[in-house]
Amino acid sequence: MRTGVLQRLGLDSHPRVVMGARENAPGVAVSFDPATGQPLAGVRLDNAESYERTLRTSVEGFKAWRNVPAPVRGQVIRAVADGIRARKDDLGELISLEVGKIRSEGLGEVQETIDIADFAVGLSRQLYGLTMPSERRDHAIREQWLPLGPVGVITAFNFPHAVWGWNAMLGAVCGDSILWKPSLFAPLTALATNEIARAAAERLGHKGVFELVMGLDAEIGERMVADRRLPLISATGSCRMGRRVGAVVAERLGRSLLELGGNNAVIVEPDADLALAARGITFSAVGTAGQRCTTTRRLIVHESIAGDLIARLVKAYASIKVGDPLAEGTLVGPLISEAAVQGYERAIAAARAQGGEVLTGGQRVNAPGHFVAPTIIRAPAGNILPIARDETFAPILYVFTFKTLDEAIALQNGVDQGLSSAIFTGSMRSAERFLSPHGTGSDCGLAYVNLGTSGAEIGGAFGGEKDTGGGRESGSDSWKAYMRRQTCTINFGSEFTLAQGIRFE
Repeated sequence: MRTGVLQRLGLDSHPRVVMGARENAPGVAVSFDPATGQPLAGVRLDNAESYERTLRTSVEGFKAWRNVPAPVRGQVIRAVADGIRARKDDLGELISLEVGKIRSEGLGEVQETIDIADFAVGLSRQLYGLTMPSERRDHAIREQWLPLGPVGVITAFNFPHAVWGWNAMLGAVCGDSILWKPSLFAPLTALATNEIARAAAERLGHKGVFELVMGLDAEIGERMVADRRLPLISATGSCRMGRRVGAVVAERLGRSLLELGGNNAVIVEPDADLALAARGITFSAVGTAGQRCTTTRRLIVHESIAGDLIARLVKAYASIKVGDPLAEGTLVGPLISEAAVQGYERAIAAARAQGGEVLTGGQRVNAPGHFVAPTIIRAPAGNILPIARDETFAPILYVFTFKTLDEAIALQNGVDQGLSSAIFTGSMRSAERFLSPHGTGSDCGLAYVNLGTSGAEIGGAFGGEKDTGGGRESGSDSWKAYMRRQTCTINFGSEFTLAQGIRFE
């Protein structure tokens, strides 16, 4: 039985879960298996009253949690990671059931949360400030980082576990409490995940660190982003959603960390290793059924090798098994919903109307669930294909050709989003031109050489520019988004001295 994982994770007896629910009803949202279209279970939603109770718990939790020494907070995060590690297989399977990721991707997402938790444990002893010389005698200046407050985390369906992990593990180790609003496409994954984290923290005596609210955007989402008790809102989703979140949070002078859409391109130079390029492009273009913000949506290939590379890709696409994400050998699972399938069909129809040539795919798979064929569309001569400027969350790859690298970089950068980018080349000069330190190369937050656009590791900061929102999560110094900076100046002498030589006698 596909829902056996709900019993193994204890969700069948969770007070918020309605087993046997088959359709949405007032106060209940049903999670559906996109591979079959069948319901998994219902989840009771929050209202204004329950939201207020949960947020008060988060606020009180923060007041106590911020006083816990950071290395001790790190040990709590270690316990959370151990709890997730122990349930990795079940959590990965649940992700596959709710959002259609193939088994290895579901497991990989859980591993990503474990990895960022391990990173946070080390970070608990490295929340470094700075010391700076003062121009005044017997004065010292230092900078310190302090807990920010309860952090609101809003996540999308495509990474229902890892994006919470990026925010929750770093925010918590920085001394913040976490209030999570997950996508209603994946409420069961959120319930199971948050229960593991909450239970681990409470076993060690810390309540209110990991809290969860679930509800409609109009009822809960709008309430969260407007709430002054949440100094930071970290939101992952569409550019449209990000504009709304950013505007509301800015109006109350709060902080927002936005991870929004991507329209990512791969450039392939004439001297590239085409076998390597074909593998990297195929995974980045069809992984998670094209439903990653880092999915490769545009291929910009030198005209001299376009025929060879396209032939390799068409052959690779023909070998891709589309089907049940939990079945052995499946490489591409379903889209998340019927609406997503319709978006796929509309994009292909638009591409054809604009002169694009469908080289492979282009149709729905005749099977229960929301399956579509991974698709390659070649742009007409002159590189005019307006639909390619839109981000369609589906496995559609548009192919363009170029003559010069400058032309290719301009084409890559010529969209509103700026998340991920890549170049395949054997030339050091081309690689360094693409990564130009003067800002004249890729304008994206992520840039890869001889890799696809998907598959970021947790060690580096993740995020993008332009309409992608400018936020940074995961590694490097992304932790600073979850803290407030304080500059401290100390006079340890007996003289009153002003800076800049000002005299006030």
